[in-house]
Amino acid sequence: MSPLRVGKRGTGNAAAQHLSERQRRIVWRIAGLLLDYPTGQRLNLLEEMAAAAGSVPAPAGPALVSFVESARRMSPMDLAAHYVETFDLRRRSCLHLTYYAYGDTRKRGMALLRFKHAYKTAGVTLGDHELPDHLAVVLEFAATVDPTSGRRLLVEHRAVVELLRLSLVDGGSPYTYVLEAVCATLPELGTADRRRIAELAAQGPPEEEVGLEPFAMDPMTQPELGGRR
Repeated sequence: MSPLRVGKRGTGNAAAQHLSERQRRIVWRIAGLLLDYPTGQRLNLLEEMAAAAGSVPAPAGPALVSFVESARRMSPMDLAAHYVETFDLRRRSCLHLTYYAYGDTRKRGMALLRFKHAYKTAGVTLGDHELPDHLAVVLEFAATVDPTSGRRLLVEHRAVVELLRLSLVDGGSPYTYVLEAVCATLPELGTADRRRIAELAAQGPPEEEVGLEPFAMDPMTQPELGGRR
């Protein structure tokens, strides 16, 4: 992979200020579904998601529609293989937001507590095999449970979300459209964000094999987010 380039402008700007809360939540809901593993059940929702995205102004709505159009041109097997190759096998396009800064280190466990606390405060927990910083989980939380707290988590990890977008651009993935839509709901990148992006891109996720199970979220029957495989 070629080095990621951090330009002077990123996706997400004044357009975000013109989105209503309902429109932002639509974007987050659709993006959360699309950034989950593309099961047959989710693929059956593509037409419905495209219709909902059509009610959201540019650039977020059209970006989501563009992804749906790209996904329709791929077979379900090819899309699933691309998802795994993109998000599961490439460290620079991992969907876990704390992985970029902490990798598989003990410090990451502490960072995960920030997400766990936000979910617990809202009365929500995840299954015991899920980590709370998965972008699809955060987006679903923001869209369906607590938009204020969910948006705060996204903004706190604004640099990471942009880094993921840049990685997808670099790899030529159609999932770039989904990240463009998410970024369009967030504030413009600041100087500190750009500096952080450059640092994370240069360093890459640190490595240290440790278990994160103590920080996984305890299962509860209601309410529950996700369904990440």
